[in-house]
This record gives sequence, C-alpha cells and structure tokens, in this order.
Amino acid sequence: MYATHHTGPGSNADVLVVDDEPAIRDMLEYTLQRAGMSPRSANGAEEALNAIADKRPDVVLLDWMMPGISGLDLARRLRREDFTKDLPIIMLTARTAEDDRVHGLDSGADDYIVKPFSPRELIARVRAILRRTSATDESGQINVEGLTLDSESHQVLATGKPVHMGPTEYRLLEFFMQHIGKAYNRTQLLDNVWGTNVYVEERTVDVHIRRLRKALQPHDLDKYIQTIRGHGYRFLPPRS
Repeated sequence: MYATHHTGPGSNADVLVVDDEPAIRDMLEYTLQRAGMSPRSANGAEEALNAIADKRPDVVLLDWMMPGISGLDLARRLRREDFTKDLPIIMLTARTAEDDRVHGLDSGADDYIVKPFSPRELIARVRAILRRTSATDESGQINVEGLTLDSESHQVLATGKPVHMGPTEYRLLEFFMQHIGKAYNRTQLLDNVWGTNVYVEERTVDVHIRRLRKALQPHDLDKYIQTIRGHGYRFLPPRS
C-alpha cells in the first residue's frame, strides 16, 4: 500500500489538470494524489477558467493540444488577467522540437514537460515550481538601487511601485539580488534556480531572462540584468 500522508514541497498543493483526454487526466490525478497533492481537473479551457475563478490553484498542468481554445492560447489569456498573471503553469505536450518548447515558454508557461514522461519527472517538476513560488529568505527584504524584493509578501517593488512577474522570474531575480555582480553561466543558473534534480534545457534560461527584463523594463531597470558574452548573465546595478 502507498502512504497517504506526505510532507515536503507540494504537500496538499492544489493542482489543476487541464487535458481533453480522460485517461490522461485520470493518470495525472492519480500520480499527484500519490505524491500527497490535491488535484482537480478540467477537460478544456472554458472549464479550466471556471475552476480557476472558483478557486485559484497553486499550479496548472496544461495540455498544449486541445480542441477549441488551445493550451497556448489559454496560457496567454491567464497571463493577461491580474488574478492569474503570476499563476505557475507547466505545459504538457508531445511536441519535441526545441522551437516548439521555446514557443510554449514564450506563451507564458513556466515549465514544459514532453510526453511521455515518468511520474517521478512530473512530481519533480511540480515540486520544483512550488519551491520557486513559495521560497522565502530569512532576511525578509533585499534592497538594491531602487529595487526591493520582499520574500515574506513575495512582492517586487521598483521605487515603491509593484513589478509583476512569474514565479520563475521571481526566483531568478531573488538569486541575482543575493549575488550582485557575480556572473553565472546557464548551467549554474539552472542548478541554483530550477534545482539539480530537474532537467531543463539551457535555452530555457534565456527565455526567462528575457521575461525578467521585460518585467523590469517599464521601470528602466532591465539594464540591471547584464549579458556576459560567451559566459552567461549577471545582476549589476549601474552604481554598484
């Protein structure tokens, strides 16, 4: 028998599974339940929107290919709404081309799992994104040249104004602000932000760096994220 009580990242997490295939939904729900999570399911975009409006989940597992409104279109819609703009989204798809994966991330997904995948990989990805969403820093606030990251409220402020970004961009910024001026290559960023037990391609880092810069751009702070040609990235405010 499997234990019904679980602790650690993801315990009791509310995970919304969005897939038009009943067999896939059942398999995902079973896998999530075994890991101690609380899954719900929706058979398409409209049902998913109703479920999210009823109760905002901790994570959405979203199938790319669905009739009517596709997973990509739903991800874009969720990113436009204030209530869901920072909702963690993991895209599920059978597409394997690198451009397709990057396209999925560009649509607003935080992570991407290619079918078929193992239950262990699925749970590792969900737990990793929950860690990025709920990570806290004992020091509370980090203040760097007009930019404030508050790990208790999970807010980012630029000269007192809210900066909106997804959970992965938040964790990237948090890591950078804790290591001002130090350059990191993509592998190092993957290990420190995504976790060593989760497989994510290096190009994924570039996508999230671009999204972080876009979030900071309206506040003229995107220049804090510098590209080190031939190496990677660093966080360095102009006066640091």
